[in-house]
Amino acid sequence: MAPLIDRDGAAPSGTTLIEPLMRASDADRLATVRILQDAVARGLLTPDEGSERMATAFAAVHRRDLGPLTADLPPATSGRTPPGWRPLATMAVDQVRSTLHNAATGRLHAARVAAAVLVAVLLLVALGGMTADLLFDGGGGGGGWHDHHHHDDD
Repeated sequence: MAPLIDRDGAAPSGTTLIEPLMRASDADRLATVRILQDAVARGLLTPDEGSERMATAFAAVHRRDLGPLTADLPPATSGRTPPGWRPLATMAVDQVRSTLHNAATGRLHAARVAAAVLVAVLLLVALGGMTADLLFDGGGGGGGWHDHHHHDDD
């Protein structure tokens, strides 16, 4: 174990021993983000607070930077019910909004907006095509009920 070192690299006078500074892995960051998402879904954090903490978690370099992001949150209950649609939809809208805005200026980024509109149109066309196939083609893909249950009169 290495001595406790402050941000300037100097050990304070009343030194206690702790683990050496460990870099955070993607799995560490993702685990913290999942805790934060759960906290937003349970109403412990507002969507804005959750988004800010999640951004900080994704930017964290060391494990010690992740702990404070969840330190004030109670542990998740083991028999919890899945979050409702409202928190999930709110988080999705916040994520899309942050993705479409330029981080430096806070303005919409034209290329990202165009890409998002293109993806939305493609999804709608695909969904419309599947719906039309189910409604007008019987959903069987190659004929309706009569083709499979044909009786010959011999």
